[in-house]
Amino acid sequence: MKPFTFTDDNFDAEALKSDLPVVVDFWAAWCGPCRMIAPIIEELTDEYQGKVKVGKLDVDDNQQTAIKYGVRSIPTVLFFKGGELKDTVIGAVPKAMFTEKLTKLI
Repeated sequence: MKPFTFTDDNFDAEALKSDLPVVVDFWAAWCGPCRMIAPIIEELTDEYQGKVKVGKLDVDDNQQTAIKYGVRSIPTVLFFKGGELKDTVIGAVPKAMFTEKLTKLI
């Protein structure tokens, strides 16, 4: 299963108003570290299906949302619950870091 595609237009409805906790990977096609964590984000999409909404937001195409959350370096992964930002991971980190943060959200 592919991660959800977040955009400036759908972010409020799909991320902030989601009934499930939400993980958003802020990325860009030219970003090497973003490509390194892409398989991890896809694994999380499958492993947490029905428990967490996992998606990606291309910062080149959706600058408003990236600016709103102060995303200055990518990859940046934000964790939301109940419409509130709960946690952040910046850079290419091991999968264990993501699963640890997700466990706290669920």
